[in-house]
Amino acid sequence: MNNAVIVDALRTPSGKGKPGGALSGIHPADLLSHVLRALLERNDLDPALVDDVIGGCVDQAGEQALNITRTAVLGAGFPETVPATTVDRQCGSSQQAAHFAAQGIMAGAYDIAIACGVESMSRVPMGSTTLGKNPHGTAMAARFPDGLVNQGISAEIIAAHWDLDRSTLDEYAARSHTRAAETAAAGGFDAETVPVDIGGPQAVTKDETIRASTTAEGLAALKPAFTDPELGERFPEIDWRITPGNSSPLTDGASAVLIMSEASANALGLRPLARFHTFAVTGSDPLLMLTGVIPASRRALERSGLSLDQIDAYEVNEAFAPVPLVWQRELDADPARLNPRGGAIALGHPLGASGTRLLTTLVHHLQATGGRYGLQTMCEAGGMANATIIERL
Repeated sequence: MNNAVIVDALRTPSGKGKPGGALSGIHPADLLSHVLRALLERNDLDPALVDDVIGGCVDQAGEQALNITRTAVLGAGFPETVPATTVDRQCGSSQQAAHFAAQGIMAGAYDIAIACGVESMSRVPMGSTTLGKNPHGTAMAARFPDGLVNQGISAEIIAAHWDLDRSTLDEYAARSHTRAAETAAAGGFDAETVPVDIGGPQAVTKDETIRASTTAEGLAALKPAFTDPELGERFPEIDWRITPGNSSPLTDGASAVLIMSEASANALGLRPLARFHTFAVTGSDPLLMLTGVIPASRRALERSGLSLDQIDAYEVNEAFAPVPLVWQRELDADPARLNPRGGAIALGHPLGASGTRLLTTLVHHLQATGGRYGLQTMCEAGGMANATIIERL
């Protein structure tokens, strides 16, 4: 079996996912094209050698419809012979794209592939694909007669179930901003970000979503975001702890990872940064939906033969503060290794791009610190989660 190695990984800076955000003026296909071009240029790679490009995108409607990854590949100047596809595993879409790309290389179906993702939440609002309709159908409604809930309510339920009070959530959120701001100030994100020209005198070079001045005391003044009297009666344990401050912000962004067989990298004179070690994907309760990171991580660790103590850094997507905190508690994880450069609360969560964004940050963190193993996991709508273990080379 071939080793699947990561040769390079990069991302755009994060832009606020609302009109007027730093990247809101850029069509999402163009945003992804920009990252793909940068990936080729940085590695002096002939795009004709790429066997497939697999991209993640959640709201595949409007400007993100019609296989946006193929659109972006053509816009980036790849030969017409290079195919591309767009996958949807909700928030884990581009992490799943990386799994598909790496597994294709390990199986011998590909020599070189790119996994990537994009989401412009300013231009294609979250939920656009439903067109205001019920997407679940009658059979699923019969299975869950009380109805499912949105992710904010799921975050409220798990915060209550694990007794995570408001101050704990806000302290964690402030820590995310502090770690991200410290990393940015030290130039720690420079190797993983590609500037984006937005047509003005200055390119976007920094993550717009990081707020260095964030404190738990300041976050305590924010009002809960998901209050609903009817759901409060259904779930009396909820006391409304989830706010915009301890949740990931709406975000625009794109990211991409260049994946090859080790033999191909050697033949091209390219130095691999890491190799894929273990993959896992699991289903979980679609009502809670955010807790799948726990069984997915356990399955990945079991398959890898590694213990959590051997993992040098964990990237657990911060969709909401309860997610990494519950993961940390259930796995008895070292908080110092959890999202050491900050997470999505500070760096943003551009849905379809987040999987390869986390992978990009993890790869560069291991390179900078000399760590050997990294674990990445992502909760996903509908009750799923991906987990990936990589080994620095």
